[in-house]
Amino acid sequence: MSITADSVRHSGPEVIGAGEHAHARVLGMLLRTDQDYAQTLLRVSLGMIMFPHGAQLFLGWFGGYGFGGTLGWMTNDLGFPAALAGLAILTEFFAPFALVLGLGGRLAALGIAGLMLGAASTHLEHGFFMNWFGALPAGAEGFEYHLLVIAIALAIVLKGSGAWSIDRALTTGVRQ
Repeated sequence: MSITADSVRHSGPEVIGAGEHAHARVLGMLLRTDQDYAQTLLRVSLGMIMFPHGAQLFLGWFGGYGFGGTLGWMTNDLGFPAALAGLAILTEFFAPFALVLGLGGRLAALGIAGLMLGAASTHLEHGFFMNWFGALPAGAEGFEYHLLVIAIALAIVLKGSGAWSIDRALTTGVRQ
């Protein structure tokens, strides 16, 4: 199956046949976005904020444990199934790259929103607020950050990657 820029851009009202046209239509719906600079700001900011977190989990950078250590912590201490924990680590590392590039922004943002829902569930016992003044033990944070990330991610899921994105270039055929 080959997907051309014309087949991705096409959004006519006629009945879609099976095969290539249906795939192109779905791909077009996932990638379609407008020249919205606010979306670009949200997408790039979310990608840059999430990258250090993903690098901690996957590479062990910034004081993280790397893939093996994080997988062990998520499965042994948090009780997540290994496959789900592995998918979470991979998503948190690769989704920020997709967001910064604006490549599959909706899917990357949906992955981040799912991660943050899971992460927020592990912070419920600490309440809403982050540990701004050190009143809680180190690492004991509330879930307000997670809600903010979820809201930003859902805005990207709803509106797409915005201006200066590979998604936009693919669906408009216009150089950015």
